[in-house]
Amino acid sequence: MAVYKRHYRPYGGELTSNWTRFAIIPRYALQDIFKSRIFTGFMLACFIPFLVAGTLIYFINNPIARGLIGLQGESPFNVDNNFFFNVMKFQGSLAFLLTAWVGPGLVSPDLNNGALPLYLCRPFSRVEYVLGKMSVLFFLLSLIMWVPDLTLFGLQAELAGHGWFGSNLHIAKAIFLGSLLWILVLSLLSLALSAWVKWKLAASGLMFAVFFVLAGFGEAFNGVMRTYWGHTLNLVFLVNEVWADLFDVPVLVRTSRRMMENPVFQSVPTGVAWMVLLGVCAICLLLLNRRLRAREVVR
Repeated sequence: MAVYKRHYRPYGGELTSNWTRFAIIPRYALQDIFKSRIFTGFMLACFIPFLVAGTLIYFINNPIARGLIGLQGESPFNVDNNFFFNVMKFQGSLAFLLTAWVGPGLVSPDLNNGALPLYLCRPFSRVEYVLGKMSVLFFLLSLIMWVPDLTLFGLQAELAGHGWFGSNLHIAKAIFLGSLLWILVLSLLSLALSAWVKWKLAASGLMFAVFFVLAGFGEAFNGVMRTYWGHTLNLVFLVNEVWADLFDVPVLVRTSRRMMENPVFQSVPTGVAWMVLLGVCAICLLLLNRRLRAREVVR
């Protein structure tokens, strides 16, 4: 072909709509993630609490099934807000481990290999980039948190009958809002650490430090100052405080009057817990906004 015939021609195909353009990132990221057999096995293991809880719900609501295993009379415990609260706490721990595994490797490879300008030189904004990376974690964490929990809620509502669904609808709201908050905190924190720390292993270690080392400093501060405000450094404690308020269950069981009067064992106000967790999300967004640039200025 002659050189003069080589001229620019616009793309003649159908363009992807703006609001679905971010989905290209999770599409390929999930393919790479599930290539690991170890991760696939871990993901399957995360459904064990769902299976155990579903089995318990079936036996609790079926006296014939309880009789087959030798349990006569009433069930030893009920499927109530405390039941779903405990299930959600266990699943929240698995969600943290999954995020520490997957999250640190989502952004750092793009920055280390100079791939971010290739994203942003196309009709693809930084917001869509972050949204695409977050959707990877949102999809995975949803599969082990609010999706199975709402399925358990529906199973209990079907087996219990007699208006159980209407009288316990607040549990479904607590499941969804509590899971959404935890997923948001984990996703933004892991993406921010991945953007600022080059090595995936170091980013995973730093994520453990944020949750456990800061919690240790907070407990030390409480012990020295005889206060409870050190709990604001413990993100797990704050999330449990919010979950307990949503599910309407007590956070701590105090066994003595001395413990009740000790400020170290008291909980921070629920509003403060919400403010701190949302503040952590805002700080992570600021860090991502500062780090994710189409070009880097070398001084």
